[in-house]
This record gives sequence, structure tokens and C-alpha cells, in this order.
Amino acid sequence: MKHLIDLNDLSYNEIADLFTLAAKLKKQLKEGVEHHILKGKTLAMIFSKSSTRTRVSFEAGIYQLGGYPLFLSSSDIQLGRGETIHDTAKVLSHYVDGIMIRTFKHSDVLDLAKYGSIPVINGLTDLMHPCQILADLFTIYESKGRLKGLKLAYVGDGNNVANSLLHGCAKTGVDIYVATPEQYGCNPTIIEQARHAAEKSGSKVVITTDPEEAAKDADVIYTDTWISMGQEDEKELRVKTFMSYQVNEKLFSKAKKDAMFLHCLPAYRGLEVTESIIDGPNSNVFEEAENRLHVQKAIMATIMQ
Repeated sequence: MKHLIDLNDLSYNEIADLFTLAAKLKKQLKEGVEHHILKGKTLAMIFSKSSTRTRVSFEAGIYQLGGYPLFLSSSDIQLGRGETIHDTAKVLSHYVDGIMIRTFKHSDVLDLAKYGSIPVINGLTDLMHPCQILADLFTIYESKGRLKGLKLAYVGDGNNVANSLLHGCAKTGVDIYVATPEQYGCNPTIIEQARHAAEKSGSKVVITTDPEEAAKDADVIYTDTWISMGQEDEKELRVKTFMSYQVNEKLFSKAKKDAMFLHCLPAYRGLEVTESIIDGPNSNVFEEAENRLHVQKAIMATIMQ
């Protein structure tokens, strides 16, 4: 691994190695064992999109690894005033040891990796959210003891989370059923990439518009907000369109009795999920959020040494 941009770029073994390291770092943190693997290293964190979990988990994570976090908003750097990605990548490569970027355009992440000479981590784009999905799969593995052969149902908007879930599940042998309204489906190219990966891992990729079909006998039910950052003007239409995709007790009853509920957060209770589900005994959303820290530390430790 030179960068973490897209889960389709990773092999099963690379994902497994990240999970092994994440489990080790998590155990050491809870035991109070210092692990300054990245002592003296600096991570530049570029945020075009604000976030609670991404900023705190990366900032705390690099500090726990012995490094230094450098937060850069759009207003802090010339990138937000028209400087090219090419020039930004070249300059930062001389100052820091790695870049994490959370932005809108996926091409910005690709260009940072192309023109820079240091590792780049995709903290989120409008197309992909790979760090989140690695944390999700790690959470499932911790709870279920395996990934291969499980069924994950994603219900809602075919957004960056759904796209990366397709890649991640297909790579690790998880059967993934994605249920979205027809006009809000996942990226077609990513669906085909996932189907190709699933042929190798032996998993299934099923795309449907029926949330109950997706949820039937699922081991995991996953949803995300219906209104992502920048889509606020579409709220009324989206709520009307997606209400039949709400994860509630009726839909969750279609899954296995020990099914777990996941949500990348922030959650809008009463919209994509009811309080009875997100606060219920099957919810693992806060363990999932915690695991962002441990998995991202494993990513940084792997590519920034």
C-alpha cells in the first residue's frame, strides 16, 4: 500500500493485515501501552468538508502514534483560493510525511497522489468513503468473528458509503444487497467492479429497489443519511422519496435475530432510522465510530513508516 484512495485497489490480504494491526493497536491503547510507530511524522489534514469523526479520529490517531496532526481548512491554504492541486501536492511533499484529505471531488485525491511524493489517504469524497468502510468491516469482524459468508443489507441512498461498501464487501467475501430508489442508485462502474471482485471472493452483489428483499435474513443492516452535505436544497424531495427505505422495527424484523445495525453517523433520527433501532440492543454504531480511530491508525502506520 502506497496510498489509501479506493478499496478496489486493495487485496484481501492487505485488508486482513490492516485489521490485524488495528486489533493490536486497539488492545495496546486500552492497556495503556504506547506505540509511537510514527514518532516525529507529520500528517497534513485537508478539510474541504467539515466532520466530527474524521477530524477527531485522525488527529487523535496520529498523536497516539507519536506524530503531529496539522489541520488545514480551505480557508487556511491557497488551495481554497485557486492554487492547483499539482502545486499543493508538490509543496506539501516537502513539508509533511502524509496527507489526509476530506473533499468533494474524487479527482482531487487522485491528483494529490499523482503529483505528490508522499502517502495520501482518502478521508471522504463524493464518490468514496474507504476509511469508514474499513472500520465498518472491522466492527463486523469483531462482533461476528468472520466476514466471508455474511449478508450485509444497505438500505437508502446509493452514495459514497454505499459505493465503498460494494468494494469492501466484495473484496472480503461478504454478500451485499443494496436497496435504493431507482433514481438514487450506486455508481454503475463501481457495481461492475464489485461484481468482478465478488467472482473471485465467492460473494454476491445484488442491486434492488426493494428494502425488504435486501433485509431478509441479513446479518447486518446498514443505512446512511438521505441528505448529504451540499444536498440540503433537495431535502423535501429526498425525504418523500426515501421514507419507504427507513430502517425501523418492521424492516429490521426481516433480518436475522442477531443482526447488527450500522450507521456511519451523523444520524437523523426519525428519518433514515428510528430511535428504537439506533438505540436498540442490536446497534453497534458507537463501536463502529470508535473503530474509525483504530483502523485509521493502522492505515497511517502501514503507509507512513
